[in-house]
Amino acid sequence: MNTHLRTALDLASRGVPVLPLRAGKVPFGNCPACRDNACGGRPTMKTPGTCNCPRPCHAWAAATTDPAVIIGAAWSMSWKQAAAIAYHPGGTGLTVVDLDHADAITWARETLPATRTVPTTRGEHWIYRGAMQSANAVRLGVDIKSSMAYARWLGPGTGTMTKLPDVVRALAVKKPSPVRSVTVPIPAGGGQCRHRTPVYLERGIAMAEQRITEAAGGVHATVYRTFLAVLSAHGRCGCLTDAHATRLFAAAQTKGETARHCSDAWSNARTALGM
Repeated sequence: MNTHLRTALDLASRGVPVLPLRAGKVPFGNCPACRDNACGGRPTMKTPGTCNCPRPCHAWAAATTDPAVIIGAAWSMSWKQAAAIAYHPGGTGLTVVDLDHADAITWARETLPATRTVPTTRGEHWIYRGAMQSANAVRLGVDIKSSMAYARWLGPGTGTMTKLPDVVRALAVKKPSPVRSVTVPIPAGGGQCRHRTPVYLERGIAMAEQRITEAAGGVHATVYRTFLAVLSAHGRCGCLTDAHATRLFAAAQTKGETARHCSDAWSNARTALGM
């Protein structure tokens, strides 16, 4: 039994979900059907595969505490080739603030509560007790690894682990893009107006704004579908104005969309409708 496998089993026995990494800190395709990435799971991008395995078999989704899986046939070759061990911090109720260089460490020491630290090749991992959403590049040289992410196991570290503070949680909150005024093509119309009253149009725009504002996920798709619906209902008779489009774009940008994404979604919706 090699050192990586022995360490992985020890971690798993303590409730830490683990997985093997190949050179370059990249996960393996961890089931026989996905050898050499046959399922298209793009392990080099560190994302779970799209295969029909009993469970996702790449990246953080493969992390497990089950010794039968760890020493099983699917991973037997992986451990022989493994260059490192990774674990799923969120799966064991932890958050890792990955500090990639000396400037990031200086910032952390000035900004974050002291906690357990682990030296890395170029910087440090600061480990907090508590899980949160993961986020990359929250500032220069700083990533957050917790739920739906993995971190290299580099040893237990030193210091007392601190409860995850709000200042770290706040780093992952996506700040909305500044609302920018944009000019987009408004259909010229010319068809017969079915609305009979401006109230119908106003209600439709208000509902579209609300649909975008209340989107809990998939904002890109929601914005496109909403633009498509608005243009389908109001785009052929000449009722839409720049003011209406500006309201819709502002709602989308408040949710984090860029002006460019809004323009593309509007243009794609017009194209889909033949306008």
